[in-house]
Amino acid sequence: MSTKILVTLYRNEVAPRFDLASEVLLVTVDATGREVKRQELVLAHSSADDLCDLILDRDVSVVITGGMEEEHYHYLRWKRLAVLDGVAGLAEDALARHLSGQLESGDILFPRGGPEAEHA
Repeated sequence: MSTKILVTLYRNEVAPRFDLASEVLLVTVDATGREVKRQELVLAHSSADDLCDLILDRDVSVVITGGMEEEHYHYLRWKRLAVLDGVAGLAEDALARHLSGQLESGDILFPRGGPEAEHA
């Protein structure tokens, strides 16, 4: 059985806000966790309600995003989706951590100290 994972995007990062995402990454993985399909979708406009509709229309099982309104969080949970919110970092890092079973809501995946700490 395959699983569809949707990551809200802002450039190459997890979008900081669900309701302002204008792009998403949709990844389908098989039962072993191997990626079998990948799509980047550009949305017509930013809308949390339209994004929820897209998520349900595409039979998504897991949503990875930054901050989101409680109303949309509870709606997607009510629809039996796993929602990992409050995630900050590169989208690929978030996806890899999720696939390895290590991603949790609220995870910050950027290096500690920010870019200036890398040059110190």
